Amino acid sequence: MAVAEAAFAASRGLFDRVAARMQSVDAGALTHSQLEEVLGSDMREVTRQLYQDHLRLRELTEQREPEVVDAKGVQRTRIERGRTRKLATVFGKVEVGRMAYRGYGVADLHVADARLNLPEDMHSHGLAKLAAIESTRGSFADACERINAFTGAGIGHRQVQELAIGAAADIDSFYDALVPAPATDATVLVISTDGKGVVIRPDSLRDATAKAAAAKGGNAMRTRLAAGEKNNRKRMATLGTVYDAESAPRTVDDVIADPDAAAGDRPREPGPKARSKWLCGSVADCAAETVAAVFDQAEARDPGHRRDWVVLVDGAKHQIDLITAEAEQRDANVTIVIDLIHVLEYLWGAAWCLHGHTDGVLAEAWVARHARALLTGNALDVAADLDKQARAARIRGAKRKGIDDAIGYLTNKAEHLRYDTALANGRPIATGVIEGACRHLVKDRLDITGARWGLSGAEAVLKLRALRTNGDFNTYWRWHEQQEFTRNHLARYRDGLILAA
Repeated sequence: MAVAEAAFAASRGLFDRVAARMQSVDAGALTHSQLEEVLGSDMREVTRQLYQDHLRLRELTEQREPEVVDAKGVQRTRIERGRTRKLATVFGKVEVGRMAYRGYGVADLHVADARLNLPEDMHSHGLAKLAAIESTRGSFADACERINAFTGAGIGHRQVQELAIGAAADIDSFYDALVPAPATDATVLVISTDGKGVVIRPDSLRDATAKAAAAKGGNAMRTRLAAGEKNNRKRMATLGTVYDAESAPRTVDDVIADPDAAAGDRPREPGPKARSKWLCGSVADCAAETVAAVFDQAEARDPGHRRDWVVLVDGAKHQIDLITAEAEQRDANVTIVIDLIHVLEYLWGAAWCLHGHTDGVLAEAWVARHARALLTGNALDVAADLDKQARAARIRGAKRKGIDDAIGYLTNKAEHLRYDTALANGRPIATGVIEGACRHLVKDRLDITGARWGLSGAEAVLKLRALRTNGDFNTYWRWHEQQEFTRNHLARYRDGLILAA
């Protein structure tokens, strides 16, 4: 008891001084916001001192372990008390005093570090957690400012970035070990992937992009890009999602109303609702690796391949080829469906060729009629009809480019435009989930004005944003701290014979 009383004398004294200050005449003249500011600063120091005093108590009461042997079987036969190290916490910097276990020609071991699960560097897991959260919300500079305002830690911009990178280190292994939510065999399993460019520093560009940038030899103007110029400065981030959706059969009228029919009050049947969404993304990995990770998640949800697997894409050939190859390798029967909204853009391009941009109402009705025909599974018939209309209107050359683009697209992608089957089987036909993910995960953070990323920083922020979007951050953080304990402490001892953190 006497040891504890002595250990906490400093924090007790600080608290008494704060209490006395609050009783003073000067404090009585402060506004409520001034009181908040004064108490915030004073009580942070009281809390920091409490933390320090607790560490001091642990140092004073630490008992020597009878046997300390490292992972190679080398025993530490001597001890040295009073060994200290710095620790930056969310309350401020403190000093950790503990016992060092020593041996000849080997590094010292500190059992107390393991009991505290101290990090390898000086920044606490609490600061790392804040860095991980704040770095996903805005720039590293903004994260640095917010963390210092909240904690008074005095942490720097580069340190915030390094902490965020370290915080993301175990995300892949976390998801490898996570058991997905259960679903019935009748539940549709939906997969979707997409890509979004991220501005990357030159030394982190993929080889092909870097060579293109070098070959271009600079831009025509110094201060801006000329017409048609590109910087060759982006690296593609590939994103993927897997989610469950209960089958929701629909008809054409549930998707697009008939423009030639009188408006009625028939309620539309809703489409499948996404649940148990899982998102992933990577700037460092190639598209094939991200597609493989998405299929890993799908197989974790349906290892027996008993469910209806639907893959939603935007129609990019490379993307479809990767998905087809991955499905064949895993002997998975997948139905690839091209996003209806993407196809409608081609119809609008054809519509403007026929109607002109002044006939918006007529063009809209024309698109609706042809979209309804697509929904009945008649992509080739629609393509033939477009050509027939162009010939009848005597539209030739460059003026029919939009029509030719639509015809080519509908013809080449016809096997993935079987919307009639998708609607009858209750499958989704739009890529809204992954499109939203591209905006949220990439555009809203990695594409902010002026951002130019290093590869490791972009990868960490992308993975952390996906983790938070999945709602798994708190669960992951407990996992991450346990992995840190295993790496930094448990692995140093024979058979892991130290107290668990």
